[in-house]
Amino acid sequence: MEYGFTTAAYVVAAVLFILSLGGLSGQESAKRAVWYGIVAMALAIVATLIGPGYGNWGLTLVMLAIGGAIGWVVAQRVQMTEMPQLVAAMHSLVGLAAVIIGFNAQFELSRVLRLRAENAAETFHGFAAVLASKTPAEIAVLKVEVFLGIFIGAVTFTGSVVAFGKLSGKIDGKPRKLPGGHMLNAGALALSILLGVLYCMGTGPAVLWLLLITLFAFFIGYHLIMGIGGADMPVVVSMLNSYSGWAAAAIGFTLGNDLLIVVGALVGSSGAILSYIMCKAMNRHFVSVILGGFGGETGPAMEIEGEQIAIDADGVAAALNEADEVIIVPGYGMAVAQAQQSVSELTRKLRAKGKNVRFAIHPVAGRLPGHMNVLLAEAKVPYDIVMEMDEINEDFPSTDVVIVIGSNDIVNPAAQEDPNSPIAGMPVLEVWKAKQVFVSKRGQGTGYSGIENPLFYKENTRMFYGDAKKSVDALLPMID
Repeated sequence: MEYGFTTAAYVVAAVLFILSLGGLSGQESAKRAVWYGIVAMALAIVATLIGPGYGNWGLTLVMLAIGGAIGWVVAQRVQMTEMPQLVAAMHSLVGLAAVIIGFNAQFELSRVLRLRAENAAETFHGFAAVLASKTPAEIAVLKVEVFLGIFIGAVTFTGSVVAFGKLSGKIDGKPRKLPGGHMLNAGALALSILLGVLYCMGTGPAVLWLLLITLFAFFIGYHLIMGIGGADMPVVVSMLNSYSGWAAAAIGFTLGNDLLIVVGALVGSSGAILSYIMCKAMNRHFVSVILGGFGGETGPAMEIEGEQIAIDADGVAAALNEADEVIIVPGYGMAVAQAQQSVSELTRKLRAKGKNVRFAIHPVAGRLPGHMNVLLAEAKVPYDIVMEMDEINEDFPSTDVVIVIGSNDIVNPAAQEDPNSPIAGMPVLEVWKAKQVFVSKRGQGTGYSGIENPLFYKENTRMFYGDAKKSVDALLPMID
């Protein structure tokens, strides 16, 4: 009966997770999809707790209370601007959990095998009972699962910690590598595989091999992400999401938990697909990105002629009042300034005057896939005027005014004009083809990725300096 209920609950939870993942692909279905995920996770936890062989109820309830309290506090405090680093932090916890569970599986396996060799009359419970029933061939497979779970989990942990540091500004966003670069990563990988083979064959001290594998994997995760430039952080977050999924799947095999296998595979495959889509949007090869091939210098950059010309709110408002076609390009600067509500109000006022206002969203805008879409949805911007890059790029030549709010790389013409630019070949929003371009920016800096933008120096571009929210708020009373 217990097995039947747990299995049925896992099947229902798996279906709900799949529906949740599918629903997150659209803005209108995203809220419903989130609730599918919440219900699925709650069902999975309950089914596991009342399933066969489970014990330690007191400790479990205490840990659930502590974890739930921490999650509640974090959810209340984290702003939308901090969501990318929060996601990276969550990935690190998944990786660390995979490492800890892997070591625990080895400790338990050693105990069971020792007692079995001593012919000790002991009744095994829980995970130990599962291990005691395994044949030598199944134990060999289990060791492969433990090795993969620990290795992938360790890479995910340190990689996610570094990604968190770069996204939060605690670590410099520029690519940093130790002398030897890729050879160090390759050497650490080769040693990890060699030690993994020794561990799986049962040669030498198993725990020592796993500990060394963990240390090498920690280094790979750290050095790999440190070598990737800030412009690639959206891809990195998605890639680490995939890693965490595969680590969870490997541990699911270790624990014999079917739901963990299914969910890990869903997360791993969806993260890999999203990483591929974003790499395609950036005209980069996935392998090149994860090896740090983007975000560094490729040659002398093209010299930029001209100067940045500033404009005040009166000038921007006058242009908006005369315009018929307006496109707004949001970026991370809008998120930092929490300007989405003001932008939404500006959009409402312009549309009330009969102007055609649309939003242009680049696939890697912000520091997390879909970051801008979430912010605009939060501000109740109509979904039907939020357009993807491929849908709107051809419309810029017929656009009267483009307002760029806190974006740099995704509107950088150097991607098309300068073969030595770190973003050469990356598809970008061709805003410079519009009649007038206003760039809302705090100052004259190069932004998070450190790449200079020729757009700011073009004749039809004016720089609207200042905090994005204050700048947009200054426009609102002038729209008549």
